Amino acid sequence: MSGTEKGAAASASAPPQGAPAGARAVLTVDLAKIAANYRFVESKLSGARMGCVVKADAYGLGMGAIAPVLYRLGCRDYFVATVEEGIVLRRLVEDARIYVFNGPARESLPEIARYDLIPALNDLGQTALAGEFARANWALPAAIHVDTGMSRLGLPPTEVDVLGREPERLEGLPLACVISHLACADEPDSPMNARQLSAFVAARARLPAAPASLSNSSGVFLGPEYHFDIVRAGAALYGLAPMETGPNPLVQVLRLEAPILQVRDVDSPMTVGYGAGFRVARRGRIATVPVGYADGYFRALSNRGHAFLGGIRIPVVGRVSMDLITLDVSDVPPALAHPGALVELIGEHHTVDDLADEAGTIGHDILTGFGPRILRRYLGGPETA
Repeated sequence: MSGTEKGAAASASAPPQGAPAGARAVLTVDLAKIAANYRFVESKLSGARMGCVVKADAYGLGMGAIAPVLYRLGCRDYFVATVEEGIVLRRLVEDARIYVFNGPARESLPEIARYDLIPALNDLGQTALAGEFARANWALPAAIHVDTGMSRLGLPPTEVDVLGREPERLEGLPLACVISHLACADEPDSPMNARQLSAFVAARARLPAAPASLSNSSGVFLGPEYHFDIVRAGAALYGLAPMETGPNPLVQVLRLEAPILQVRDVDSPMTVGYGAGFRVARRGRIATVPVGYADGYFRALSNRGHAFLGGIRIPVVGRVSMDLITLDVSDVPPALAHPGALVELIGEHHTVDDLADEAGTIGHDILTGFGPRILRRYLGGPETA
C-alpha cells in the first residue's frame, strides 16, 4: 500500500473530529436593519402614525432589545397579545400606549389599570367587565375591536349595533382606538380586502369617534385608504415579505448559523438518520449540525430543507431530529466543510421566507419557533435610531 493509500485508509477509519464542546446555533439580529424596515414602512404612510406589534417576544426575536429601538425611532403605539406581555413592555417604554389584543378578564383588570394598558374589548362581555371595573374605580381607556370578516376576536355587527344604540355601555371607558384585522391583506387582489374596508367604515360610523386602525404590515401596501390613523407593523419590521408574490421590499434582519459538529464519509448503500430516511446513492460526505425541532427547526424540513456553506447550497438529508440535522456537503470543498465551520441556516442566501416555503408554513411560524437553546446576539444599539 502506498503512503497515499495508507493516509487515506487511516483518515477513513479515524473517528470524526468534533467541534468545540458547547457548540450551538446562534441567532444574530441586526437592530439597524429593523430600524431600516421601520423607516421604510413609515415612508409608505399617508398621515397615519406607526404602531408596532411586539407580541410573542417581538415575534421571537427579543422584545427587550427591539422595543427600545422602536421607541427611539418615534413609536408610541405598541400592540401585544396578553396582559403579561404588556407588563413586560411597560418596563421598557414607560410613556407609550400599549394595546392588549386578547382583552381583559376580571382578574386581569387591576393589572391592566396598574400598568396603564389599553385592553381591546372583543365582545359585549368584555365591555361589561371593563365598564364595571372603570365605574367602580377610575376611567379605563380601551379599544373596541370589531370583527369585519375574520370570525375570530372582535364584536360582530350585531354587537356593534348594540353599542351604537346603547353608548352608556362605554361609560368610564374612553375610546383610545377602534381596530379590526384584515384576513387577506397579503393578497392585494382579494375582494375580501374591499369588503372588510367597507365593513370597518360602517362599524366606525356606529361607534363614538376615536382613532382607527385596520392595517397590519401587509395592509400598509394596499394603499392609503387602508391606513386610517394607526397602522400596526409587525412582520414587516422583522423582514418578512408583505405580499404572497413579487419581490420583498424589506431588508432581512437576522442570521441563523450553527457549527458543524462532525463530517463523515458515506457511500451507497448507507442510510442517514432515523427510519433510514435517506439512502446514500453515491460516495460523499455528511455534516452533522446541532439544531433540531427542539430549537424550532421544523421536522417538516426533513429531506426538504436547505442551508448554505461557503455560498454553496446544501440539502438537508434524512430526518430532522430533536437536536441535530444532517446535511449533504459532498459538493463543498473539504477546506470549507469541516468541524467548527458555520452553516448558514437563515441569512443572506436563504431567507426566513425561503425556509418557511420549504417547511410548508409561513415566516411568522419560523420566527416565533426559535427555542431557548439558540444563543441570541444583537448588532446595533442606542445609536441605531
